[in-house]
Amino acid sequence: MTKDQQAIIQKTAEFVKEELKDAEGGHDWWHILRVWNNAKHIGKDEGVDMFVVELGALLHDIADQKFHNGDEEIGPATARKFLASLNLDEEVIEHVENIVKYVSYKNRFEEKKWSSPELAVVQDADKLDALGAIGIGRTFVYGGHKNRPMWNPEKPPRIFRNKEDYKNNDSSTINHFHEKLLLLKDLMNTKSGKETATGRHKYMEDFLEQFYAEWDGKR
Repeated sequence: MTKDQQAIIQKTAEFVKEELKDAEGGHDWWHILRVWNNAKHIGKDEGVDMFVVELGALLHDIADQKFHNGDEEIGPATARKFLASLNLDEEVIEHVENIVKYVSYKNRFEEKKWSSPELAVVQDADKLDALGAIGIGRTFVYGGHKNRPMWNPEKPPRIFRNKEDYKNNDSSTINHFHEKLLLLKDLMNTKSGKETATGRHKYMEDFLEQFYAEWDGKR
Protein backbone atom coordinates (compact mmCIF):
# COMPACT_ATOMS: atom_id res chain seq x y z
CA MET A 1 0.00 0.00 0.00
CA THR A 2 1.34 3.44 -0.91
CA LYS A 3 1.91 6.29 1.55
CA ASP A 4 -0.98 8.18 -0.06
CA GLN A 5 -3.28 5.21 0.48
CA GLN A 6 -2.13 4.87 4.08
CA ALA A 7 -2.92 8.55 4.64
CA ILE A 8 -6.41 8.04 3.19
CA ILE A 9 -6.96 5.05 5.48
CA GLN A 10 -5.98 7.21 8.46
CA LYS A 11 -8.31 10.03 7.39
CA THR A 12 -11.10 7.51 7.01
CA ALA A 13 -10.48 6.10 10.48
CA GLU A 14 -10.60 9.61 11.96
CA PHE A 15 -13.84 10.37 10.09
CA VAL A 16 -15.53 7.17 11.27
CA LYS A 17 -14.36 7.60 14.86
CA GLU A 18 -15.91 11.06 14.96
CA GLU A 19 -19.14 10.00 13.23
CA LEU A 20 -19.72 7.10 15.62
CA LYS A 21 -18.63 8.76 18.85
CA ASP A 22 -22.17 8.56 20.28
CA ALA A 23 -23.15 5.22 18.70
CA GLU A 24 -24.75 2.28 20.52
CA GLY A 25 -22.09 0.20 22.24
CA GLY A 26 -22.28 -2.78 19.90
CA HIS A 27 -21.90 -0.68 16.74
CA ASP A 28 -19.51 2.02 17.88
CA TRP A 29 -15.95 2.92 16.95
CA TRP A 30 -14.56 -0.03 18.93
CA HIS A 31 -16.66 -2.42 16.84
CA ILE A 32 -15.24 -0.79 13.72
CA LEU A 33 -11.70 -1.06 15.04
CA ARG A 34 -12.12 -4.76 15.78
CA VAL A 35 -13.59 -5.43 12.34
CA TRP A 36 -10.79 -3.42 10.74
CA ASN A 37 -8.19 -5.52 12.58
CA ASN A 38 -10.03 -8.73 11.68
CA ALA A 39 -10.10 -7.69 8.02
CA LYS A 40 -6.37 -6.98 7.97
CA HIS A 41 -5.66 -10.38 9.50
CA ILE A 42 -7.96 -12.27 7.12
CA GLY A 43 -7.11 -10.29 4.00
CA LYS A 44 -3.35 -10.83 4.12
CA ASP A 45 -3.81 -14.42 2.92
CA GLU A 46 -6.58 -13.82 0.39
CA GLY A 47 -4.81 -12.00 -2.44
CA VAL A 48 -7.21 -9.05 -2.26
CA ASP A 49 -6.91 -5.28 -2.67
CA MET A 50 -6.18 -4.34 0.94
CA PHE A 51 -6.81 -0.66 0.29
CA VAL A 52 -10.40 -1.45 -0.66
CA VAL A 53 -10.71 -3.99 2.17
CA GLU A 54 -9.57 -1.51 4.83
CA LEU A 55 -11.82 1.26 3.51
CA GLY A 56 -14.75 -1.17 3.41
CA ALA A 57 -14.11 -2.39 6.95
CA LEU A 58 -13.85 1.14 8.30
CA LEU A 59 -17.01 2.35 6.57
CA HIS A 60 -19.17 -0.80 6.73
CA ASP A 61 -21.35 0.51 9.59
CA ILE A 62 -21.03 4.25 8.98
CA ALA A 63 -24.82 4.65 9.02
CA ASP A 64 -26.38 1.30 9.95
CA GLN A 65 -30.02 1.08 8.87
CA LYS A 66 -30.96 -0.23 12.34
CA PHE A 67 -30.35 3.25 13.70
CA HIS A 68 -31.76 5.18 10.73
CA ASN A 69 -35.38 4.01 10.54
CA GLY A 70 -34.52 1.06 8.31
CA ASP A 71 -33.00 3.25 5.56
CA GLU A 72 -30.61 0.95 3.66
CA GLU A 73 -29.36 3.70 1.33
CA ILE A 74 -27.94 6.13 3.88
CA GLY A 75 -24.88 4.01 4.68
CA PRO A 76 -23.65 3.56 1.09
CA ALA A 77 -24.49 7.21 0.32
CA THR A 78 -22.52 8.45 3.34
CA ALA A 79 -19.54 6.31 2.38
CA ARG A 80 -19.65 7.56 -1.22
CA LYS A 81 -19.88 11.21 -0.19
CA PHE A 82 -16.90 10.90 2.13
CA LEU A 83 -14.72 8.99 -0.35
CA ALA A 84 -15.60 11.43 -3.13
CA SER A 85 -14.37 14.26 -0.91
CA LEU A 86 -10.95 12.57 -0.98
CA ASN A 87 -10.93 12.57 -4.81
CA LEU A 88 -10.55 8.81 -5.06
CA ASP A 89 -10.99 6.97 -8.33
CA GLU A 90 -14.62 6.15 -9.12
CA GLU A 91 -13.74 2.46 -9.33
CA VAL A 92 -12.57 2.45 -5.70
CA ILE A 93 -15.53 4.54 -4.53
CA GLU A 94 -18.03 2.24 -6.22
CA HIS A 95 -16.34 -0.88 -4.85
CA VAL A 96 -16.38 0.38 -1.26
CA GLU A 97 -19.92 1.69 -1.66
CA ASN A 98 -21.04 -1.79 -2.72
CA ILE A 99 -19.24 -3.39 0.22
CA VAL A 100 -21.17 -1.10 2.57
CA LYS A 101 -24.39 -1.90 0.71
CA TYR A 102 -24.05 -5.69 0.67
CA VAL A 103 -22.00 -6.55 3.76
CA SER A 104 -24.97 -7.06 6.08
CA TYR A 105 -26.22 -10.49 7.16
CA LYS A 106 -29.76 -9.55 6.16
CA ASN A 107 -28.77 -9.65 2.48
CA ARG A 108 -28.54 -13.44 2.63
CA PHE A 109 -32.34 -13.50 2.39
CA GLU A 110 -32.16 -12.14 -1.16
CA GLU A 111 -30.61 -13.34 -4.39
CA LYS A 112 -26.94 -12.35 -4.48
CA LYS A 113 -26.74 -9.14 -6.52
CA TRP A 114 -23.04 -8.31 -6.19
CA SER A 115 -19.91 -9.87 -4.78
CA SER A 116 -16.16 -9.48 -4.69
CA PRO A 117 -13.24 -11.10 -2.84
CA GLU A 118 -12.88 -7.87 -0.86
CA LEU A 119 -16.53 -8.02 0.23
CA ALA A 120 -16.00 -11.63 1.34
CA VAL A 121 -13.13 -10.55 3.61
CA VAL A 122 -15.10 -7.68 5.18
CA GLN A 123 -18.13 -9.91 5.67
CA ASP A 124 -16.03 -12.47 7.54
CA ALA A 125 -14.36 -9.76 9.61
CA ASP A 126 -17.77 -8.40 10.60
CA LYS A 127 -19.23 -11.84 11.34
CA LEU A 128 -16.32 -12.68 13.63
CA ASP A 129 -17.20 -9.71 15.82
CA ALA A 130 -20.66 -11.23 16.28
CA LEU A 131 -19.13 -14.46 17.64
CA GLY A 132 -17.36 -15.53 20.82
CA ALA A 133 -17.04 -13.44 23.97
CA ILE A 134 -17.32 -10.16 22.06
CA GLY A 135 -20.38 -11.42 20.21
CA ILE A 136 -22.07 -12.36 23.48
CA GLY A 137 -21.33 -8.95 24.93
CA ARG A 138 -22.57 -7.10 21.85
CA THR A 139 -25.77 -9.14 21.78
CA PHE A 140 -26.70 -8.19 25.32
CA VAL A 141 -25.73 -4.55 24.77
CA TYR A 142 -28.02 -4.32 21.74
CA GLY A 143 -30.80 -6.23 23.49
CA GLY A 144 -30.65 -3.73 26.32
CA HIS A 145 -30.60 -0.84 23.86
CA LYS A 146 -33.82 -2.19 22.29
CA ASN A 147 -35.31 -3.04 25.70
CA ARG A 148 -35.74 -6.67 24.70
CA PRO A 149 -36.29 -9.43 27.27
CA MET A 150 -33.19 -11.46 28.09
CA TRP A 151 -35.15 -14.65 27.38
CA ASN A 152 -38.71 -15.92 27.34
CA PRO A 153 -38.81 -19.74 27.24
CA GLU A 154 -42.41 -19.58 26.08
CA LYS A 155 -41.37 -17.91 22.80
CA PRO A 156 -39.10 -20.18 20.73
CA PRO A 157 -36.62 -18.89 18.14
CA ARG A 158 -38.03 -18.01 14.75
CA ILE A 159 -37.00 -18.95 11.23
CA PHE A 160 -36.94 -15.87 9.00
CA ARG A 161 -38.17 -16.21 5.44
CA ASN A 162 -37.18 -12.82 4.00
CA LYS A 163 -35.28 -9.62 4.71
CA GLU A 164 -38.24 -7.65 6.01
CA ASP A 165 -39.18 -10.43 8.40
CA TYR A 166 -35.63 -10.39 9.75
CA LYS A 167 -35.44 -6.58 9.99
CA ASN A 168 -38.69 -6.42 11.96
CA ASN A 169 -37.63 -9.10 14.41
CA ASP A 170 -38.12 -8.34 18.12
CA SER A 171 -37.06 -11.67 19.63
CA SER A 172 -35.39 -12.03 23.01
CA THR A 173 -31.63 -11.68 23.30
CA ILE A 174 -31.12 -15.43 23.84
CA ASN A 175 -33.25 -16.26 20.81
CA HIS A 176 -30.92 -14.10 18.72
CA PHE A 177 -28.17 -16.67 19.26
CA HIS A 178 -30.28 -19.33 17.57
CA GLU A 179 -31.80 -17.06 14.94
CA LYS A 180 -28.47 -15.66 13.72
CA LEU A 181 -25.26 -16.02 15.71
CA LEU A 182 -25.02 -19.81 15.75
CA LEU A 183 -25.59 -19.84 11.98
CA LEU A 184 -22.61 -17.63 11.17
CA LYS A 185 -19.89 -20.29 11.43
CA ASP A 186 -21.23 -22.07 8.36
CA LEU A 187 -21.55 -18.84 6.38
CA MET A 188 -17.90 -17.79 6.54
CA ASN A 189 -16.21 -17.15 3.20
CA THR A 190 -12.49 -17.52 3.91
CA LYS A 191 -10.21 -20.20 5.36
CA SER A 192 -8.96 -17.91 8.11
CA GLY A 193 -12.46 -16.73 8.91
CA LYS A 194 -13.75 -20.29 9.17
CA GLU A 195 -10.92 -21.34 11.47
CA THR A 196 -11.44 -18.45 13.88
CA ALA A 197 -15.23 -18.77 13.78
CA THR A 198 -15.06 -22.40 14.88
CA GLY A 199 -13.51 -21.58 18.25
CA ARG A 200 -15.78 -18.62 18.87
CA HIS A 201 -18.84 -20.68 17.95
CA LYS A 202 -17.89 -23.33 20.53
CA TYR A 203 -17.48 -20.62 23.17
CA MET A 204 -21.04 -19.44 22.55
CA GLU A 205 -22.40 -22.97 22.72
CA ASP A 206 -20.72 -23.41 26.11
CA PHE A 207 -22.15 -20.09 27.28
CA LEU A 208 -25.68 -21.09 26.30
CA GLU A 209 -25.34 -24.45 28.05
CA GLN A 210 -24.33 -22.62 31.23
CA PHE A 211 -27.09 -20.03 30.77
CA TYR A 212 -29.86 -22.61 30.46
CA ALA A 213 -28.52 -24.58 33.43
CA GLU A 214 -28.46 -21.48 35.61
CA TRP A 215 -31.94 -20.48 34.40
CA ASP A 216 -33.25 -23.82 35.64
CA GLY A 217 -31.26 -23.61 38.87
CA LYS A 218 -29.07 -26.59 38.00
CA ARG A 219 -25.72 -24.83 38.44
